[in-house]
Amino acid sequence: MIYLRLVYESFVFAMQALKSNLLRTILSLLGVTIGIFAIISVFTIVDSLERSIRQSMSFVGERIIYVERYPWIFSDGGGDIPWWKFQQRPPTSMREFKFLEDNLENAEAISIVSRRGGNTFKNLNNSMAGIMMQGVSKDFNKVAEVPIEEGRFFTPQEAENARNVIVVGADIASNLFPYGNALGSNIKVRGQKFTIIGVMERQGAGLFEGLPTNDKNSYIPFGTFGKMFASGPRGIQPALMIKGTVADVGLQNLEYEVRGKMRTIRGLKPYVEDNFAVNRSEMMADAISDMFSIIGIAGAIIGGFSILIGGFGIANIMFVSVKERTNIIGIQKSLGAKNFFILFQFLFESVFLSLIGGAVGILLVFLITFIPMGSLEIILTPGNIILGLGVSVVIGVLSGIIPAVIAAHLDPVIAIRSK
Repeated sequence: MIYLRLVYESFVFAMQALKSNLLRTILSLLGVTIGIFAIISVFTIVDSLERSIRQSMSFVGERIIYVERYPWIFSDGGGDIPWWKFQQRPPTSMREFKFLEDNLENAEAISIVSRRGGNTFKNLNNSMAGIMMQGVSKDFNKVAEVPIEEGRFFTPQEAENARNVIVVGADIASNLFPYGNALGSNIKVRGQKFTIIGVMERQGAGLFEGLPTNDKNSYIPFGTFGKMFASGPRGIQPALMIKGTVADVGLQNLEYEVRGKMRTIRGLKPYVEDNFAVNRSEMMADAISDMFSIIGIAGAIIGGFSILIGGFGIANIMFVSVKERTNIIGIQKSLGAKNFFILFQFLFESVFLSLIGGAVGILLVFLITFIPMGSLEIILTPGNIILGLGVSVVIGVLSGIIPAVIAAHLDPVIAIRSK
């Protein structure tokens, strides 16, 4: 009961402090408001950007190891290797894919994949350019997500026999077949006829236009892809996508096994360096997280200065409040109020004032989420709300501790005579 009374009286005194000199209190709390707004807005925008980029890069996949010629991050295993040595590396092959498919024990699924952009699809008088074509093997939909809305993925028989079947994105289907009925229809690509056996769900625009999305993407059997593009100047240069098991945390077992099997099939002696790269899908995610962590720290430092100023403002309010209520403190202590009661009374008041400033800052961040920003969706997460309120509480405690200690140790006789 005493604690409820303490909270109630602290709330009443805080409201009185607000009403007694409204302009002074608002100006003092403005620092906390601006500081919390700066920190939480930066964290919210950074979280939203990171989430949007990760969604735009969903084509990379999760728990996937890529075996290919070049490393994604040259500082990670490729920084000391001259560029011409990468050019001399042999590309991954169907033979290596078959070997890994038959011998890997720590893999959930494996697929060979090769990409070629800038293709033009045609259906009678309708055409669409700039389409990404991917040649993949039969288990690709087990390695990466292929969200099919209509139809199906191709069967193992269609993949093995290199049939001219294709799974297309939503934009391709709507542009070539504006009146519907894309499923089961035929289209022409590079002079060859393909039958549409699947249409993927609409993904929508990503944050960056340059990144591929399923809406302008298509999948065909790898054998069919090889017949179409193998004769080109660059060939097809496939990569191997290997999905690890949930039990293999960090994919360490899978990576060691893949490296060992690849060195075995390529006949590399123990002293010879790898002539292939093992890339993880987490590499890009970690690089993104590191970049946004720096931005978040910079925003926190900037907001921290505002909060520091706001903390001094609240401390000023509390010193004035102690001076104005010295007589009341003396009466309370003469009636038997303990030091901790006076101490916590002022601490609670300081925290309440700081929370008011912080809540206003969070409210301003919440209002920002309603501003349309194209494909970027800004979301104020519960974690950031709790962080903002938590920082406000800490600032309130730090700002009010010295005035509260001074008030708690006032001599009741001298305090009563202050008026």
